[in-house]
Amino acid sequence: MRFIFGRDMKPKKIHNRPETKTNRIQLRKSLTSAEAFLWNELKGKKLDGRKFRRQHGIGNYITDFYCAQENLIIELDGEVHNNTISNEKDDRRTAYLNGEGYSVVRFENKMVFENMPSVLQEIRDNFNNSKD
Repeated sequence: MRFIFGRDMKPKKIHNRPETKTNRIQLRKSLTSAEAFLWNELKGKKLDGRKFRRQHGIGNYITDFYCAQENLIIELDGEVHNNTISNEKDDRRTAYLNGEGYSVVRFENKMVFENMPSVLQEIRDNFNNSKD
């Protein structure tokens, strides 16, 4: 389990922190259509036996999909991400997650609907081959 440290130098939980629980639950109940479409391909270890979680909290962020076995995060970006402010926030988020040891793969929602085989292959390409 990973921890971050507060000002008092006591370790704080980094995964699914209690203060993000309500938001994580709400996000699971209201997946975007692209998230729901991809989730159908990831849930139940359908993709090469890897277990994915949806709307998983890491630090102050809630990721769209997370595979602990691979330290892999999948993020889906809709139209709301197509502006400078959102791009900067996404870059900060990715930098934080990379700094914690996670790989982040991003797809536009359109890609999920129009080319699912390519999306799934790119996810596979980010698996650590030694775990096959």
